[in-house]
Amino acid sequence: MDNAARPDDVRAANVRCARGEHPQRPADPRVVAFYDALTSAYPDRGPRAGLAGSPWASAPLHAAADHITMRLDEKCQDSVLETIERLAGELNLDLLDLQDGTVYPPPVKAR
Repeated sequence: MDNAARPDDVRAANVRCARGEHPQRPADPRVVAFYDALTSAYPDRGPRAGLAGSPWASAPLHAAADHITMRLDEKCQDSVLETIERLAGELNLDLLDLQDGTVYPPPVKAR
């Protein structure tokens, strides 16, 4: 989504995703970079994806042009969450917590 997206816009986009409605457009380069960086550290496919200690409760991750859906194992390490938050901040992406509907915008960067 663009930088003007409000939390309600993010939640509405998630509802559309749950219905199987996805935008037919080229992938957002920020989303691609997020997926590539995250899955290089925590694979969601191949032989390493199923190893003990994987943070994923469901793999492979759901990847679309404008979002990635991640279901984390309840026992995943805090470092996984920290990595997700850091990457989202670096790439100017919102995070939506599906458990409670909270939208976390990227942190404001100091100039």
